[in-house]
Amino acid sequence: MEQTEVFSAKQAAACAQDVLKEVQRVVVGKDLIILKVLLAVLARGHVLLEDMPGVGKTTLALAFSKALDLDYHRIQFTPDVMPSDVTGFSVYQRETGEMEFKQGAAFCNLLLADEINRTSPKSQSALLQLMEESAVTVDGTTYPMPQPFCVLATQNPTGSVGTQMLPESQLDRFMLRLHMGYPDLSSEVQIMQSRSTVNPLDDVKRAISREELLILQETAAQVFVDDTIYHYIAELSAATRRHELVRLGVSPRGSLALCSVSRAVALVRGRDYVVPDDISVIIRECFSHRMLLSNRARAENIEAEDIISEILAAVPVPPLRKAEQ
Repeated sequence: MEQTEVFSAKQAAACAQDVLKEVQRVVVGKDLIILKVLLAVLARGHVLLEDMPGVGKTTLALAFSKALDLDYHRIQFTPDVMPSDVTGFSVYQRETGEMEFKQGAAFCNLLLADEINRTSPKSQSALLQLMEESAVTVDGTTYPMPQPFCVLATQNPTGSVGTQMLPESQLDRFMLRLHMGYPDLSSEVQIMQSRSTVNPLDDVKRAISREELLILQETAAQVFVDDTIYHYIAELSAATRRHELVRLGVSPRGSLALCSVSRAVALVRGRDYVVPDDISVIIRECFSHRMLLSNRARAENIEAEDIISEILAAVPVPPLRKAEQ
């Protein structure tokens, strides 16, 4: 059997830095957000960006599509968007007497699902299969998505005009949920200055090719995870299910997501093995949207991130083995 090509940890970290530098030229003052989106891409996951309109979510997606050499599509979700707009549909061809499949907007490498919580639940559910399986089924036929494939979805804060909450089953499909937030004063000034005469997106260059991204994803998937790390992740997930302020804890899918993205963290840091700190830096973004808090927690203004911090402090951190030190 032919061995799959992979990069060394050092080569992978260098490629990741090249991508980050290109995106940072456009998205100012949000280096941590850019890094975390890249981590999800390397881990073959999807990202939910939750914020008010106008803070740069679309610019972020466009910058990544250029830096990673990806085919990019955008769906502006509105109440009249149909599931077939996302997945595609079959059309009868009189000349051949057969049904011909017409691809929907989801057939690309990087899909920006903009304001996903403004459309109907039926259209939202059209994303479930393609996010989980990288494929869609139309009229009994399954069509694979191009690879690599990633969904960057944005949603307005719940309570904004025309919005409705995403169901837990769909939230669970997103590897990470991120909040961009408003830029600081100096960053906002820099944004206005940089866009006075030109569009910075025009200057974004390809950092790596599509094929190199696939190799990076495979390299991340092969990062070593010790049994003690597997147990640590399982204990963190179990702790969310036992917590008195949590009605619905993290599912096994959440544990798998944390394991995958922790591999990506280790790779970007130049290592081919995971350590506990790789988990702690990304667990809040991976677990918070998978937890349903109790009424008491909401009444006391306790956030999921607060509970995760408490769990991190309570669950014993496994020691590093000598081979990893």
